Amino acid sequence: MEQNERAIQWFPGHMAKTRRLMRESLSLVDLVIELVDARIPQSSRNPEIDKIVGRKPRLLLLNKSDQADEAATSAWLSFFAAKGIKAVAVDCRSGKGVGKIAAAVDEILAERRAKLEQKGMSGRPVRLMVAGIPNVGKSSLINRLAGAKRAKVEDRPGVTRARQWVKLGSGMELLDMPGVLWPKFEDQAVGRKLAYTGAVRDAVMDVQELAAGLAKLLAERYPKLLAARYKLSPEEVQARDGWALLEQIGRRRGMLAAGGEVDAERAAVMLLDEFRGGKIGRISLETPREGSEAKPPKA
Repeated sequence: MEQNERAIQWFPGHMAKTRRLMRESLSLVDLVIELVDARIPQSSRNPEIDKIVGRKPRLLLLNKSDQADEAATSAWLSFFAAKGIKAVAVDCRSGKGVGKIAAAVDEILAERRAKLEQKGMSGRPVRLMVAGIPNVGKSSLINRLAGAKRAKVEDRPGVTRARQWVKLGSGMELLDMPGVLWPKFEDQAVGRKLAYTGAVRDAVMDVQELAAGLAKLLAERYPKLLAARYKLSPEEVQARDGWALLEQIGRRRGMLAAGGEVDAERAAVMLLDEFRGGKIGRISLETPREGSEAKPPKA
């Protein structure tokens, strides 16, 4: 566990550079779209963005909502609304909910647009900044809004490397920012949730330990979905032993090495891939109550 925790805490990257880019670009935009993972809406919010964005108008998008528990997502939307944060559930890959974004932007910027019209500046495009942690779906969002493939889309963190302006056909211009994780997690549970969803590169993780932790968490929160997907018995799931579950999952899938032992590495990779791809079912790893009680990570 100690090795895994060290891996979760520290990440190579360009945190300082991205912060500088965001600060330099903030005066160029009217509104910041913050993209988070609907399965972990609190854990996937980088607190650094709060510090940088400040009072700039903001729209929170809960992406990958088609993979999240519908009841949990509804609870999160109510939670953010109660805090005065406009939030919309979307799925950028399928396009679900993306059509609500323009209306939400109009609602948030209505007063500002009225002031611009009074000054005779109504023809200026609305400029948006898109920000979020790696692998949360920024490129998919941009491609949906632009109506064409403008940004590279891959299911791995770190694809967007630099600042990019994208012109949209709806009177908006959009600025994409590199995804950024904070360099240290005070709360290891936050780091693990980010790793489960793929925001952290598997190359820096102990994949078997990560998958065993995910199996245990799924057995606790969604035992029926886990049992149905991998043909596990009620007793196996109720035991909530992550390592034993991972071994049984590998055995059910025929992932055997020489001597009939389970190839735990293959089983781990498969379990993580299937969870991230939504194949196990609609799953959320945190609720608003859990998220509000958790201490935010310090950068």
